[in-house]
Amino acid sequence: MASASELSDAASVDPFTAVESLGQRDGSTISDWLARSLQEPAQAWREWAATGVALLPCGRRFDAVRLPERLVHSAVRSTDPKVVAARLTQSLDGPVIYDGRTMGGTYYTLTRRRRKGTWRHQDVAPWLGVDFYLGVPRLNRTEPPGTHWVVAPRFEGDLCEPLAVEALSRVGRTGESAEPC
Repeated sequence: MASASELSDAASVDPFTAVESLGQRDGSTISDWLARSLQEPAQAWREWAATGVALLPCGRRFDAVRLPERLVHSAVRSTDPKVVAARLTQSLDGPVIYDGRTMGGTYYTLTRRRRKGTWRHQDVAPWLGVDFYLGVPRLNRTEPPGTHWVVAPRFEGDLCEPLAVEALSRVGRTGESAEPC
């Protein structure tokens, strides 16, 4: 993980130098793939250097599904962060972001862009595509505080399959009326 002074130094130099500096520590191929969802990828690198989170558009390289914490905990039958991470890794096989600052805690899956069809869980787990932006943490942000990866992408283009996210949503919905985890 980069120190505060390294990030400060990276933020004060030319954005492309910051890209190289942070990229060497941060899985540059994956980070570059994410950054290229913007028309000006250097903007993502500046945001990662300054705040640790970049605002990236959905609907270009990935879509996202917003999963309330309660739904996820119900689906994986645990509130323990390590157990939740392990079960999400197993069931979704793709990247998941957690933001504890919004709506009582929210998980976001980075998901393959949806083809035609209706998303059956829009009322509790909204599909975010074109016209939505998502706060995407720097790859080395894997723990709280703040927005962080619960399951980081493993390679360029690593995304959750919509059917896996749908199955998790369905299981979480059916268990929501059960006793708290």
